Order: sequence, then structure tokens, then C-alpha cells
Amino acid sequence: MNKPNISFEFFPPQTPEGAEKLTATRKILATLKPEFFSVTFGAGGSTQERTLETIQRIHQEGYQAAPHLSCVGSTRENIRALLLTYKDMGIKRIVALRGDLPSGMGSIGEFQYANELVSFIRAQTGEHFHIEVAAYPEFHPQADSAREDMLNFKRKVHAGANSAITQYFYNADAYFSFVEECRKLGVTVPIVPGIMPIVKYAQLARFSEMCGAEIPRWMRKTLEGYGDDNVSVQNFGRDVVTQLCEKLIAGGAPSLHFYTLNQANASVEILKQLGYSA
Repeated sequence: MNKPNISFEFFPPQTPEGAEKLTATRKILATLKPEFFSVTFGAGGSTQERTLETIQRIHQEGYQAAPHLSCVGSTRENIRALLLTYKDMGIKRIVALRGDLPSGMGSIGEFQYANELVSFIRAQTGEHFHIEVAAYPEFHPQADSAREDMLNFKRKVHAGANSAITQYFYNADAYFSFVEECRKLGVTVPIVPGIMPIVKYAQLARFSEMCGAEIPRWMRKTLEGYGDDNVSVQNFGRDVVTQLCEKLIAGGAPSLHFYTLNQANASVEILKQLGYSA
């Protein structure tokens, strides 16, 4: 089976201990030769300094690093300063997102949509950055309609994005259908499926409720049936997600992007089953 490129996503650790654990996680995942590591950016830029610190560490270790940049709650001056910092560091890739407005934050900021952020990055830095944007095969939970969500995605891409990473999903047909519709709209950039390993069912159910990712009924019922038996949950999750990845690779997915939750084992096990090795 053809083995496409892979990448891994982290969130910025909150403590020195968390930072050390993430360094150990990164060393394990680096043996699989990922294209890059990305680091998330909290709602309204709430993790901005920790995102920057984590990106610096990854870059200093010699790996390709891709900071997330969200525009909600940010100013043009703030975004411009971050872009210049990353450019001076030698960072070549940005994940540009609208982001969520944190509860209690009154102003959406100077950007309203991700396409505005993409346009701003291009205006400020030209072609320096490879820009990733988000895609939603099962549609954004706040979208007025499926059609409007597709048009929003098209606007982001045509503003200057190079490629896209999807929200995670467990139905391969949702991804393939989304890509097909994008091609009909004239969107030709690579659309990389986001992969969420299954480690704890309660955690997965909570994330999925927040982001609008569907857990198919048969999967949900099976996972619920395991109760607190995390070993069975993880074994089932490993096999289901491996099969999903096999379908995606066979169907021509250009790459795979793993949402690691700062852990290595679940992603490593899936990738080993797919034939990736250190």
C-alpha cells in the first residue's frame, strides 16, 4: 500500500512537566518521519505565548513546525507581529483558522472570517508561508447550510491557502463526498484528512459534541458497551481507525494528519499497522 506523508498535532502544554512529557512524545513520533508537527492556538489567542514557546522548541530540535493562528479576538498588529516572529525564526508553514470566541470576550476582533486572515497573511508575507486552512467533511456546526459551508471553504482557499486539513471523522464516505464537491467548485488544493485515535470514549464523545464530528451509531454503541474497560476501547479504536486510514489511503488521500492529544502510543500503533516504521 502506498504510504502518504503524515503529520501530528499538539496543544501547548500548561506546565514545565507537560512540556517535558511532550518532548518525549515528540521524540517517539519523530521516528515515523512526519512532514511536520503543528501546535494549536487557544480560543481568542489564549495560548499565544505557549504556542510560540512550543513551536520554538520543535524548530530548535530540527523538525518542521506549523503554528496555528486564529484571528478571532486578534488585531492586525498582533497577527502581523506573530507572522514576523515566525518568519524570522524560519517557520515555513501556518495553519490559519477563524478560531472560537472565548466566553466572556466581548469583541470578535478585527478579523471575522478565516479567509480574511489568509488574505492578510499573503499581503504581509507574500508566498513565504505554506498556508493550511480547516475543512469540515460533515460541515461546520455553525454553518447555515451545507452549501454555504462549501462556499466558505472555497473563499478560504481562493484567498491564498495551499492546502487544507479536515476536522476528524469516522465515515470515509463523508470525506470522499466532500472532496468531490470541492473539485466541482473548482477547489483543487490537497485536502488532508484529520485522524483522531480513540483512547477514551467519554473524552471522544465530549470532543465530538463540541465540534460536530459524528460518531456512527454502531461505533458509539460498541464503545458504550465497553464501559470502563479502556483496553477494549483502545483495541477497538485502533482497529477501526486503522481501517478508516486504509480506506482513505486507497482512495487517494494526499496525507494523514493525526490529532495526538499530546500522546504517542495510539497514533504509533495505528501507523505501525499501516506499515509505517521507525
